[in-house]
Amino acid sequence: MNVAYHLNQLGIESCLISRVGDDANGREILDFLKTKGLSTQYCQVDPGFATSTVEVLIGDDNEVSYDIVKPVAWDYIKISESLKTLIAEADAFVFGSLAARNSASYLTLHSLLEQARYKVFDVNLREPHYSSSSITQLLRKTNLLKLNIYELNLISNWFNQNCDTEWDRVRVLQDQFFIDEIVVTKGSSGASYYTTHAQVNYPAYNVVVNDTVGSGDSFLAAFLSQKLKGENLEGILSYAAALGAYVTMHSGACPEYKKSDLDRFIWKNELSTTNQLLTK
Repeated sequence: MNVAYHLNQLGIESCLISRVGDDANGREILDFLKTKGLSTQYCQVDPGFATSTVEVLIGDDNEVSYDIVKPVAWDYIKISESLKTLIAEADAFVFGSLAARNSASYLTLHSLLEQARYKVFDVNLREPHYSSSSITQLLRKTNLLKLNIYELNLISNWFNQNCDTEWDRVRVLQDQFFIDEIVVTKGSSGASYYTTHAQVNYPAYNVVVNDTVGSGDSFLAAFLSQKLKGENLEGILSYAAALGAYVTMHSGACPEYKKSDLDRFIWKNELSTTNQLLTK
């Protein structure tokens, strides 16, 4: 939902595939999506299982942990012809590992991956809601892999425990699964983009952090928004880093903003950097 929200804010039409309960929380979520201009057409309503609830805990150094209740409605997303058509016509299909924790949604996800032309795996490992076997199967379907440095270290160790560098770990996954593109986010250390033959590093913005919830989702949304427009790689990473920083300055994963607000933030940051250089 966070990725869809930010894509929509950046002018990229996006749809959310999910399932909510026939309860107050479900109705609240659907109303929220409508107020944000997101379609609820593909958000199914489950008559038996409740809408998902998640406890978010902020620890030392703004590290975030989650307690994700199960089973819930989105564990039972059903396949349909309309979903297959939606995915077949989409420029990109973004999915995560949580949808694989229950066999019902897992089977639906695999069916949709067969229809997708550009598959974006935003890993989002949340213990104990994943297994190495389910992650491995999803990696085999992936065109663009987005994960944080912790997830990279964990997953690469499943296949090779003798890696010395970040790029070694990335190459393990590329060689094992033939993944064309890998994006590694590293918090205050920025992000890196890898192909099978190149690496591009981009620093993080220097901002005062309010909270980090949803920063990775906003980074991915901005990255995709520029990639789908055919922007150059440096511009893509710069824009993604900017939105990730902008979101961490605010409270919550989906703060209210317009694309013009982000553009103004980028302009002010560039102006500040130029002034610092001139002062030096």
